[in-house]
Amino acid sequence: MNIGQAAKASNVTAKMIRYYESIGLITAPIRTQANYRVYANEDVHALRFVKRARNLGFSIEEVRELLALWRDKSRASADVKSVAMKHVQDLETKIAELQAMARTLSHLARTCHGDGRPDCPILADLADPAASLAPVPGKPKRKARQEADCACHEDATLPA
Repeated sequence: MNIGQAAKASNVTAKMIRYYESIGLITAPIRTQANYRVYANEDVHALRFVKRARNLGFSIEEVRELLALWRDKSRASADVKSVAMKHVQDLETKIAELQAMARTLSHLARTCHGDGRPDCPILADLADPAASLAPVPGKPKRKARQEADCACHEDATLPA
């Protein structure tokens, strides 16, 4: 099949197929005399494998490793499990970081008056995180920040 047919059968765009070939993630298929790529069913199966692994968040290098393990019929399943569990740890770390970011942004949004005033703790934090009232993800609030936080809420009742 040609690249368009392989793309449709694997649900991987032709552009991504060419990219995967260019970085050596998948082997370049044979070519016709007119220099057209010719894909076999095994190529499409490998492309589906790559797509599924990428959808699960594996990096290109991890996919390369998994493909090598997949093709090695004498591999130990422990090797595959090791790659998967390392990826799970990476995902859990990323989740914790994203949750910390969400908490920080939620805090900043709560401290923002959301009215016609120009002062904005969200922009102040982006400009200078050290001067902000927002907690640093993973670090407890210091007393000075707590006091400043209270002052911010107090002036929320002042007229604009």
